[in-house]
Amino acid sequence: MVAPGVAPRSGRASLPRILRRSIRARFSLVRCAVRCLALAAVLTSAAFALPARAADEDLPVNARLLVAARALDGPGIARALQQGAAIDSRNRLGESALIIVVKNHRVDLARVLLEAGANVNQPAINGVTPLMAAAHGGHLDIARALLAKGADVNALDRLKKNAITYAAGEGHTAVVAVLLENGVDPNAVYNNDLTALMWAAGYGRTETVKALLNAGARAELKDNRGKTAYDIANEAQFTETARVLAAVTAARQ
Repeated sequence: MVAPGVAPRSGRASLPRILRRSIRARFSLVRCAVRCLALAAVLTSAAFALPARAADEDLPVNARLLVAARALDGPGIARALQQGAAIDSRNRLGESALIIVVKNHRVDLARVLLEAGANVNQPAINGVTPLMAAAHGGHLDIARALLAKGADVNALDRLKKNAITYAAGEGHTAVVAVLLENGVDPNAVYNNDLTALMWAAGYGRTETVKALLNAGARAELKDNRGKTAYDIANEAQFTETARVLAAVTAARQ
């Protein structure tokens, strides 16, 4: 019985003792479960955060090299080479570690592989060589490093394109200049009788067109359709490029 003038206790205090114990036990179990779930989450996160090295240990050593190259993992590349990976191992596309890092513009990793003896002329399945990949991407420093190691400037891929046609079409003027310095003929004729000048003209690469013209490229040459570099640029509506070619053609006549 509650004494007069004294406020009754809360409902919790009026509960039977056994019920209060049961509630406390349940809360204790819930807290334990939450802690266990938190611990599991931490352990799972740690497992996924393990270095690639631990996850890759089960791979063949050549595969570890290619995985490291794809991840642009310098220490991983060095480790795979130390473990005996074949430097010119290739993935399912026929790409070597060298081609992979070149395509990602990692001159530092390219130099590591070159110093380890990577074959600078080994192509992928599509015929693309490291130099072609560097030319297409405009990677001047890598192109120079490859040329210093004897990269073939005249190699052709399955599309019958080579380093200078890739560089010209992409407008990488500095790479075009380096290739010319290394003996590429500015008037060499490639598939469909196209020259590097025509490739540059067809994509409106005016500065590259100027560089090729200054190196002696002949604007009057025609492809297998009878079109000159001017015709190609004009049809593609590259006005400035066409103007430069027209001016040079007129001056040389």
